[in-house]
Amino acid sequence: MIIWLASYPKSGNTLVRSLLSSYFFSNDGEFNFELLKMIDQFPHVKLFNQLGIDLDNKDEVEKNYIEAQKLINKKKDGVQFWKTHNSFCKFENKYAFTDLNNTAGVIYVVRDPRNVVSSYSHHYQKTLNETFKDLTSHTIIRQSKIDKLPVLVGSWNFNYNSWKQLKPLNKYLLVKYEDLVEDTEKTCEKIINFIFKLINSKLEIDKKKLKKAIETTSFDKIQKMEEKNGFSESKIKKNGDKIRFFNLGPKNKWEENLDQDLKNRIQ
Repeated sequence: MIIWLASYPKSGNTLVRSLLSSYFFSNDGEFNFELLKMIDQFPHVKLFNQLGIDLDNKDEVEKNYIEAQKLINKKKDGVQFWKTHNSFCKFENKYAFTDLNNTAGVIYVVRDPRNVVSSYSHHYQKTLNETFKDLTSHTIIRQSKIDKLPVLVGSWNFNYNSWKQLKPLNKYLLVKYEDLVEDTEKTCEKIINFIFKLINSKLEIDKKKLKKAIETTSFDKIQKMEEKNGFSESKIKKNGDKIRFFNLGPKNKWEENLDQDLKNRIQ
């Protein structure tokens, strides 16, 4: 069964991924970029290739999202994490993104959209006004030039509200990026306890390992790690230069980055 790490793009999903991969998939909580491979992004081209789906046929791709998830659950027992920016919705009102047969629950990461705007703008190399248009429209992104699979993000509002469908079923946890930055340990404990509850685990949190995970995933350390080794998920400019993935993080201040008109429109 899948536990989704869902969010609108540039909302702190990678930070949650880093913390969870360090805690669950390392021996001592020490983070490195290789651990992120344990929590991959969905949709993923390798799954659809295994199903023999024509990636250029949008209808066939969307029709087989759940089949790809069945493949995940067939190949691996127990619960696993997958990151997504997709909304919890139906494509063209026909094909569902996921269902309860494949989903154990969701950890939804939300960030103040006034800060999302500048982070998204940097990542996708768009103007702030172009980014605002994406945040308020029916947006579809592609994860990379190689991975052609469409990700139906939707508007910021639609994406955020769509995953609340799991809330009445006690399969939904809302995590605010700002809380994660301000009190990382308390927020992580909340996340891990939610995961334990979903999988009916009686395990207790390993405080020592969690502290190590928090220490080694600090924004400054990850930023230096990217500067030294690069980061596979960073975008590339037209001139071939890589766009820094870990750009401002907690230093991103909408009060300083946005003019009054854009602040008002977002609010």
